[in-house]
Amino acid sequence: MKILHLDSNHPLLIQQLNELGFVNEEDYTSSKSEIESKIHLYDGIVIRSRFTIDKHFLDKASNLKFIGRVGAGLENIDCDYAESKGIHLISAPEGNRNAVGEHALGMLLSLFNKLNKADAEVRNGKWLREENRGIELDEKTVGLIGYGNMGKSFAKKLRGFDVEVLCYDIKPNVGDENCKQVSLEEIQKKADVLSLHTPQTDLTTNMIDAEFINQFQKPFWLINTARGKSVVTKDLVEALKTNQVLGAGLDVLEYEKSSFENLFTTNMPEAFHYLIHAENVILSPHVAGWTIESKQKLAQTIVDKIKATFH
Repeated sequence: MKILHLDSNHPLLIQQLNELGFVNEEDYTSSKSEIESKIHLYDGIVIRSRFTIDKHFLDKASNLKFIGRVGAGLENIDCDYAESKGIHLISAPEGNRNAVGEHALGMLLSLFNKLNKADAEVRNGKWLREENRGIELDEKTVGLIGYGNMGKSFAKKLRGFDVEVLCYDIKPNVGDENCKQVSLEEIQKKADVLSLHTPQTDLTTNMIDAEFINQFQKPFWLINTARGKSVVTKDLVEALKTNQVLGAGLDVLEYEKSSFENLFTTNMPEAFHYLIHAENVILSPHVAGWTIESKQKLAQTIVDKIKATFH
């Protein structure tokens, strides 16, 4: 089987596939149309986020048997059409779930203890103790939306705290010893913290809007390490201004493109400008699942799944 690699990944991926007898070719620079002109020569492709695999691309890929995405989600692939053509879809949420769980916890503790604000002040010669009095996570209720690989990882990290962890998920019976599955209404009634762990779908796009936020019975903290388009940023900013949202840790933003181009253009949205200057907001550049360890684990997961199905 011939596999075309469209993004660079951990070297173990190609090394181990070679050892298993697959033929591996790399093309990290050709345009999408150039790839389309030769994609019929390959049985499999491995991609991260370089471009969207749409119907036109899939029609050109007449011999394709699988697509491996070195990441958690498959939203840059027309999954229904691919599966209708008998193409096996492989993703690797197991590879970066631990990284995401740790990042979400780090963001939450940084917000509660004002670590970023305090650090910046000390570096600027300000020694403000009362202004940087933090709050404790113990005795809080943490609500999770989405309880798959990432949500379960975050809940596991929270076991060391005396917190109530609740989750809402469209799938039934996903709760476990670390988290109680409840209705969305119960999360909106009880949560002090809301953390998102959902893929990008029609259901989750623009999910966190003004109406959603205003249904929470008490002010809450928001953590988003999932997908940027789940949150309507301008509505979040309004909620931050009114203290309905007490603070936010955002690893993802709705302004991202699929290949994560530079966001800092001359046409910076007003809401993004607010986030950048807000002391109760922590931002990171879509790196929650982007650790030294996860790079290796993601690649290994893809190899293992290709091996299990096609070797």
